[in-house]
Amino acid sequence: MSLLSKESLEKIDHEINKYPADQKQSAVMSALRIAQEQHGWLSNEVMDSVAQYLGMPSVAVYEVATFYEMYNTKPMGKYKLTLCTNLPCALSGADTICKKLKERLGIDFNEVTEDGMFSLKEGQCFGACGDAPVLLVNNHDMRSFVTEEKLDELLKELKS
Repeated sequence: MSLLSKESLEKIDHEINKYPADQKQSAVMSALRIAQEQHGWLSNEVMDSVAQYLGMPSVAVYEVATFYEMYNTKPMGKYKLTLCTNLPCALSGADTICKKLKERLGIDFNEVTEDGMFSLKEGQCFGACGDAPVLLVNNHDMRSFVTEEKLDELLKELKS
């Protein structure tokens, strides 16, 4: 039994159609993203459903999901905040933002707030060094030139 909804399977099919018929495993990254959007994180059972649908071994799907930072293999907060800590961001104040984030949320990297609202991840280059420091919200919403003031505004916005 698949844990993927009809809507998710339709989205995965759309991604599969981008590749030759005998290469549907090439859609694994997109399929994992879609499955994660549906479930919030990727349990082994969800990854097994992706593997079965794409006709590939589960271990191959686990390898992809555990290699890339954007996949959550454990439950995360409603808002996953990922702060780039690579050198350009660090030189532009990411270390200060990191300390403030941890302080304001009361958690460390790879933890979730008690209310389940926020999780904090350390990220590596998002390809926006000119906008440093950079913070990603739920892998989709990039915040540039993050300052303490912008951080406070973001947290207030997400809490409301």
